[in-house]
Amino acid sequence: MRWFLVFLMLALPVSSQDQAGEFDYYVLSLSWSPSWCAATGDAQGSPQCDRALGFVLHGLWPQYETGWPDYCRTSNGDPSRRQTGEMADIMGTGGSAWHQWQKHGRCSGLRATDYFALSREAYESIERPDILRQVRETLRLDPSVIEAAFLEANDDLEADGVTVTCQDGRIQEVRICLTRDLEPRRCGRDVIRDCSRTASLPPVR
Repeated sequence: MRWFLVFLMLALPVSSQDQAGEFDYYVLSLSWSPSWCAATGDAQGSPQCDRALGFVLHGLWPQYETGWPDYCRTSNGDPSRRQTGEMADIMGTGGSAWHQWQKHGRCSGLRATDYFALSREAYESIERPDILRQVRETLRLDPSVIEAAFLEANDDLEADGVTVTCQDGRIQEVRICLTRDLEPRRCGRDVIRDCSRTASLPPVR
């Protein structure tokens, strides 16, 4: 019986949520590096936390209107260490780029080179508010202030296309919803919810 169950599992078609290239839009996730370092990076001794970074690219995530694919099967090969290392300037470390490829990039249906190029293009298409890099001490603020700063810096963004998240009482990320052609769009209902509590914003070191 056991061998039959194994055979049956192998014979079943792969779920559409595991199909590379099958998704509706992208979420561009920008992580506030000082918050990540305070929560995780410092304890790990990450070299990212030795650099004066503000918003870094967490990832470019394929998304469904509800839910998302991850760790998809793909015939495209994994990136080289050199390719992931070349993303460290906007992602903090090459290890972060590797993880993002494994979890999200495989689901894009793109080759690793093209996925990283698209990720960089998406990151560079969004103006990160310079005023946030001028903060010299930890602030307590409503996440809507961060959203408003992004909307002011990017005329083509709308409130329903930008989400601010928090973790451990800190501003964590700004997530921006983009079409597959990297045009701003409204976020899906599971992405659109903002952090609703006042949170701290650690300064760039």
